[in-house]
Amino acid sequence: MDSLKHKILSYYKQQVEDKLDAFRDMVASLTEGAANDAKGSAGDKHETALSMMHIEQEKLNHKIAEFLEQKALLDKINPDAVNERVVLGSVVKANTHHLFVSTALPKITVEGVTVIALSPQSPLGTAMLGKGVGDAFEVNGTRYTIEYIQ
Repeated sequence: MDSLKHKILSYYKQQVEDKLDAFRDMVASLTEGAANDAKGSAGDKHETALSMMHIEQEKLNHKIAEFLEQKALLDKINPDAVNERVVLGSVVKANTHHLFVSTALPKITVEGVTVIALSPQSPLGTAMLGKGVGDAFEVNGTRYTIEYIQ
């Protein structure tokens, strides 16, 4: 049976992969639209339309690059690794929060547990790194105590 960490990591990997597929499909659609537009248009309107499509493609390519970075980071995480201290890939329960130290991604619910994925560079991630079970820390006036690390 997979651990909570396995399920969280798998869910986030799938979520990132789905986003990559969607953005790649949008780029392909824009490329096809530009090719079709080029066949039957001429003049300033045509140039403006192509320019707008190109700008949109650049935005989508930037988003794809962001998701590829997130995917690469998630791929580095070993869900079987056991650490006594908070590191990249740790699932941490602090107060009532389940936190996944990885990259900033949307909140999810796995097996009835709400999980917040956060970057190690975030204020909360930075404060937790290197801490162990029972350690306490404070972020933005809120005091956290680590209950467990998976």
